[in-house]
Amino acid sequence: MSNLQANSDQQPIEYGFGGRLAAGFPSQILMDITEVCNLACTHCPHPTFMKSEHYGGRHLESALNEKMIEEVRQHGRGLTQYIRYASNGEPLVHPHAYEMIQAAVDHSGVFVTLTTNGKIMNERRTQRLLESGIHLIDISIDAFRPETYAKIRVKGNLEITRGNVLRLLRWVQESKAKTKVVVSFVEQAENTAEARDFEAFWRDQGVDDVVIRRLHSCSGAVEGLADQQREALRSSKRRPCLYPWERIVINARGDLAFCPSDWIHGSYVADYRNTTILKEWQGDFYRGLRQAHLRNNYLKHSFCGQCPDWSNTRWPHEGRSYADMVDDFVHGEGEVDA
Repeated sequence: MSNLQANSDQQPIEYGFGGRLAAGFPSQILMDITEVCNLACTHCPHPTFMKSEHYGGRHLESALNEKMIEEVRQHGRGLTQYIRYASNGEPLVHPHAYEMIQAAVDHSGVFVTLTTNGKIMNERRTQRLLESGIHLIDISIDAFRPETYAKIRVKGNLEITRGNVLRLLRWVQESKAKTKVVVSFVEQAENTAEARDFEAFWRDQGVDDVVIRRLHSCSGAVEGLADQQREALRSSKRRPCLYPWERIVINARGDLAFCPSDWIHGSYVADYRNTTILKEWQGDFYRGLRQAHLRNNYLKHSFCGQCPDWSNTRWPHEGRSYADMVDDFVHGEGEVDA
């Protein structure tokens, strides 16, 4: 399955390219278009990130979004599963978010998704998203009860967010739009008792899927949780993280990075203004990173070496993942219009 052969004392052969994981071009492009967020969730490092030297309140330049779209159009057709607007900020606070998403839908030729907290999806914004033809909207909610939501999603109001999502669902149904609507839930101590009620409620409302995510340490940024995970994994044999074979990130600084949960710019690959996704994905840096994961030798990749979240990434042969859900939607819709 892999074109990165492992010796008998290294990782087994099933870790590598094959199936949806393409050596030619990333199967996922993660567009981290803003550092700004309108919530302060307890499981997220953003409140600490805002006080750090790494934060600048940046928004990605629209020109780099256009560059990405052209690369995907040229090199990603048949290889790139989807472009996902998400990650370390709330994408919809970017002043040009809707135009950027619209451009990706219109010109990339691949499936385009948005992950949002749903807080500012008022009627006008919701209508604008549907008019863009976006293929999937994933709203992160994380609670069934208002009091739990208030504890986890600080600065948020469940009644407002829930109303926004219910209106979105109604409009999708009334207009017969092809947009898929998914809600998601990061399971943690404060909300685990609500997971079944959450899923049952939203399935009754007609969402296309409910995603229950595993809590992770954001590549070690949530220090207490990271320490717990490292202790739990102490006797486990480490396997490669999926990400170096699956995705590339374009962050708000305009950098290419290899990790979607990097809050300290520890997964920096290159300045996207001076290179291309194609060149880096097939280049020496990524080759070395993949070999480090296969050999379990992180001397030159300390950011990965300290991260306990490798155990939360799921390879294609290890069970169903978010990518499988998207793949079902892609095949259900047929070919995406260019």
